[in-house]
Amino acid sequence: QVKLVESGGGSVQAGGSLRLSCQVSEITYNNYCMGWFRQALGKEREGVAVIDRDDDIDYVDSVKGRFTISKDNAKNTLYLQMNSLKPEDTAMYYCSAMCPSRNYQCSYCLSQQYGGQYFWGQGTQVTVSS
Repeated sequence: QVKLVESGGGSVQAGGSLRLSCQVSEITYNNYCMGWFRQALGKEREGVAVIDRDDDIDYVDSVKGRFTISKDNAKNTLYLQMNSLKPEDTAMYYCSAMCPSRNYQCSYCLSQQYGGQYFWGQGTQVTVSS
């Protein structure tokens, strides 16, 4: 059974930083587009960042230049470094194994157009105060 376990969320003031981690098990995560989504209260889920086996990366425009996605293949762990945080970044953040990277462009899966199964973690809350 696929298991994705996030950690690293918390409460920070605007301008601060957090690093989210996602421990991945029971899948070969380099076979998937791996990334992060977020969902703010009362809003739709939004794709934030995605990375593939070749370290090709895509971000939603609102986080470009502030967030960095990376992975440690030896540890089967995905990261999201979030700098210059803004109150509008407040949301529940979810790690996801999105779609097979050999078959799909990862940006397509990040935009949630892929109709197949996404695997999800339980989420970690990020709260940014002004």
